[in-house]
Amino acid sequence: MPSILGAYTAVHVTISLFAILIGVPAILQMLRGELKSSAIFGFFLLTALTSLTGFGFPASSITPAHVFGVLTLALLATAYFSKSRATTKRVWRRVYLMSAIASQYLNTFVLVVQAFLKIGILHALAPTQSEPPFLVAQVLVLALFSLPVGVPSP
Repeated sequence: MPSILGAYTAVHVTISLFAILIGVPAILQMLRGELKSSAIFGFFLLTALTSLTGFGFPASSITPAHVFGVLTLALLATAYFSKSRATTKRVWRRVYLMSAIASQYLNTFVLVVQAFLKIGILHALAPTQSEPPFLVAQVLVLALFSLPVGVPSP
């Protein structure tokens, strides 16, 4: 019988994976200038739930996971706030896109960290996450999220 913490972890990981997966079409829709879709709604909801459920894990002090969670929620709040203004002002479209993409990047960054911690072959390649394979993986993720993007016209 799984422990409560194990079940909670499974729910958190499932939400996180779905948030990242739905984030791909959501970000592509945002880049095309769309502001409303089920993918965008799902991305906002699941990404927020990922961060919120992350705070439910036992910890005796503030961890990097807490910092990432707060940062992600701040980015999502910024994206949500700027979304309603993005229809009329180019600067708000840029803020909307950049904050949404940054929150997707943070979730993906954590996915890579967790993959190197939990997947045997990856852990063997970078047991302390200071080895070149881990660095290469994170640089590739950063490069993917750093590709130049234009801001759609109104």
